[in-house]
Amino acid sequence: MRFKDKVVWITGASSGIGEALTYEFAKHKAKLIISSNQQTELERVQQKCKEMEVECFIQFLDMTEVEKMKTIADQLIQKFGSIDVLVNNAGISQRSLVEETPLDVDRKIMEIDYFGTVALTKAVLPHMIQNKFGYIAATSSISGKFGFPLRSAYSAAKHAIHGFFETLRAEVYDYNIKVLIAFPGRIKTNISLNALTKEGKVHGKMDQGQDTGISAEKCARKYVNAIRKDKKEVLIGSKELLMVYIHKFFPGLFYKLARKIKPT
Repeated sequence: MRFKDKVVWITGASSGIGEALTYEFAKHKAKLIISSNQQTELERVQQKCKEMEVECFIQFLDMTEVEKMKTIADQLIQKFGSIDVLVNNAGISQRSLVEETPLDVDRKIMEIDYFGTVALTKAVLPHMIQNKFGYIAATSSISGKFGFPLRSAYSAAKHAIHGFFETLRAEVYDYNIKVLIAFPGRIKTNISLNALTKEGKVHGKMDQGQDTGISAEKCARKYVNAIRKDKKEVLIGSKELLMVYIHKFFPGLFYKLARKIKPT
């Protein structure tokens, strides 16, 4: 797939992987729509895109306001003529034990990471079906492949993302709509800083594993390349990706290793 002059909508674009994806698509001269609930940061990203001489439009988006998704999508389609690529990247992580996490925190994570993503996808999908063309990507996590301490709601949401988009891929094949699920591992972003605690507050700490992860820029290159090559899934990271294969082929060893992880 070539991205020049294609309309690419990226959520969670104000920082981290989403910001890096924006610049990577900009290198391919795509027409960009960037969204998040951080207006000032979006303006900073937009300015950098302008310096790259790429069209970049800001669309403020709160992933919990699912009732607004269709109206926003319809307005953007009217403005740009199409949405060719939708990258569902917005999300929030978690740092709390199951036993101490109140249900409202579980619900908030699920609303942002799963239902918001599903609502936006459903808002754009009829347009892609009508055009018989489109590409939909969803950012999951290796926590969407297996459970991990302190990530119960986050892992659950990412497992749900996996099931939804695998099903979608099968259903839209005849409409020439492609679907990719990306599974990042440890990427050096602020995701752990912004993760929710048991009180529903911002964690505010950088995980050691996150701090030593691969750069968001390297992640974005692999992500966009996977879209270009029409891959169904892509694992992105470093040595931590070995756990995916241990979980699949040596489950007994995986559970033994998982029990040794100390919650911090």
